[in-house]
Amino acid sequence: MFRGLRLSSRAKKVAVGLGVAAIVGGGTLLYNLDKATVMAEFEIHPPKWGFEHTRYSKGLDKMSLRRGCQVYKDVCYACHSLEYVCFRNLVGVTHTEQEAKDLAAEYMIEDGPDEEGKMFQRPCKLSDAWPGPYKNESEAAHKNNGSIPPDLNYIVFARHGEEDYIYSILTGYQDEAPAGMECAPGQHYHPYFPGQKIAMAKALYNDIIEYEDGTPATASQCAKDVVTFLRWCAEPEHDDRKIIGYKALIVTGTITLLAFWLSKNKWQPLKTRKIIFQKPSDSTPSDFRPSIPPKKL
Repeated sequence: MFRGLRLSSRAKKVAVGLGVAAIVGGGTLLYNLDKATVMAEFEIHPPKWGFEHTRYSKGLDKMSLRRGCQVYKDVCYACHSLEYVCFRNLVGVTHTEQEAKDLAAEYMIEDGPDEEGKMFQRPCKLSDAWPGPYKNESEAAHKNNGSIPPDLNYIVFARHGEEDYIYSILTGYQDEAPAGMECAPGQHYHPYFPGQKIAMAKALYNDIIEYEDGTPATASQCAKDVVTFLRWCAEPEHDDRKIIGYKALIVTGTITLLAFWLSKNKWQPLKTRKIIFQKPSDSTPSDFRPSIPPKKL
């Protein structure tokens, strides 16, 4: 009965389209039904906090750098290290030379051997790196419930979001975890941390320290200052790079304008000129014919 039934080309295209749509839709539905919806799989990206030094024409705030160094020294240094920052790097940035020497003298490092072949403790000097709070990673893990606090030297560049992420981590702690999420002992709920469970407890509170310049030491102010300081630790050449960039733009812009002017006024007439050679004819008056000097015998 259906032997003589033939589908037109349009009906075939419609049928193929419906079949493909059904296959894709069914596969998507099965994938979404099979995928478990767990809260830890959702990652909240930190908002843009608008740090001034992220603008092209702005540098790092010097006073904020000094306050951020104080926050790191009084708060963050209890767990985190700055492996590649030497005390001499602070001179002219956050401290004077004498202040940097006094700061270095507050820390003791192991040196030696001495004349008897023994190691000894001595105060740090400007040439020394900022010593870490722990002797090794095993001690750091033992004192932090098995978690090793990361070094903060390049932490700004090591995290997606850079300053915005670090600031959100420092200020985004919640008092309680949402329903359905349980945190193990030693863990804390944090919406901006991957997995929403972080081992670091909240470190910044209002008036946790007293700034030397009298600035109110709110938690947000401390976070902003220490993030600025960590940005400098990761990129000490931040301000110099922008200054060199503007100088390069001025020089290259001037050269570009000069090259355009030369091309327009000097080379353009030469490149567009047209030279026509016209052979003299017999009808040309003798006065206009070029004179040919006689050949010398």
